[in-house]
Amino acid sequence: MTQTLRSPALSSDTGGGRLPLLDVLRGTAILGTLMTNVWVFASPGAEWGFLQNSSGHAGYGSVPAAAESLFQLVANGKSFSMLTILFGVGLAIQFDAAARRGQPWPGRYKWRALFLFAEGTLHFVLVFAWDVLMGYAVTALLVAWLLARSERTRRRAMWWAAGLHLALMVALTALLVGDGRNAGVGGGGVSQRIVDLYAHGSYLDQIAFRLETGIALRLEPVLAFGLMVFLFLLGVRLFRAGAFAMDGTGRRIRARMLGWGLGLGAPLTAATAVGGSDLFFLDRYCAAPLLAVGFIGLIGAVVSRVRRPGPLTTGLTSVGRTALSAYVLQNLLCMLLCYGIGLGLTARWGDTGRPWWVMGLWAGVCAVLMVGSTLWLRRFATGPLESVQKWALRR
Repeated sequence: MTQTLRSPALSSDTGGGRLPLLDVLRGTAILGTLMTNVWVFASPGAEWGFLQNSSGHAGYGSVPAAAESLFQLVANGKSFSMLTILFGVGLAIQFDAAARRGQPWPGRYKWRALFLFAEGTLHFVLVFAWDVLMGYAVTALLVAWLLARSERTRRRAMWWAAGLHLALMVALTALLVGDGRNAGVGGGGVSQRIVDLYAHGSYLDQIAFRLETGIALRLEPVLAFGLMVFLFLLGVRLFRAGAFAMDGTGRRIRARMLGWGLGLGAPLTAATAVGGSDLFFLDRYCAAPLLAVGFIGLIGAVVSRVRRPGPLTTGLTSVGRTALSAYVLQNLLCMLLCYGIGLGLTARWGDTGRPWWVMGLWAGVCAVLMVGSTLWLRRFATGPLESVQKWALRR
């Protein structure tokens, strides 16, 4: 159902102007997703291998193992949750823009979501099986419909989604604990055939394998759908409350987010880390969203104290303004660097120098994205994929 908006409840953002903090947060979230994904590319068997061997962190018995565990602990689920909240913020901004112009809703937005789903499908098939764009597109269609409903309807949908998601995660955790084999999510090692596929197989063979195992590799958006609905709607509420404005109201809200998010999320994350792989679902999909809220508050507190943007702030802002392009490019670069169709670093180096070469790969790709996006925006207004999307939707 399409509805014409005539008297919108506008957010604290004046005149629809760009909020600088949002770009920094998006850039941080995009580079943060790579903190998780880089281990997928660097694992034997890549996406399927990482899924099969998801038996917890590397441990803390040595300096390299401790460094890898802490690196993954910081990343796991936090950037996914942060990016989901920011997608909700973006949806609220577009809703308010349509409302100011008196345009129908969801109107053209449904085409935007469908185009995002198509982009995510291509990304899944051609580049990376752990794509998030497809799940975001489906969630956006539901939340877009909810934005045209009453505040009471949105609030009930938000908390029902959270409750159902929490119940599902508790049930899945109980199954893992009851299984008693401590095999993690994957339940065993990856076959040599899959390792050879990504180390020496052709690009077309890898595409065919992703299509064959597509249902298993697409389970995360299904399992986390309730969480995504909750976080989308949370992003809408935070935006309309003024949480991302650089005024006193925004600072007060972000201070509460920092306190509650880290105060609850950090102990829960530590507990799930000690609990091992059996608590994987509680770690990634319950504790991580709380920490993501705290991270938003923390980044906001840091940015509000920056008097003059430096190279880091500029780079994060540029990545945030070209978020879609940066997300796809970082996975494309890692694919070409790690798989046998490119440099084959995973097969060449393997456990030699691990985890340091994997962390170095992450840092190098991040530097390329920050420098490249900054240079790109000096000449163009939006990122390359963002431009393609706008061109397609105009037609």
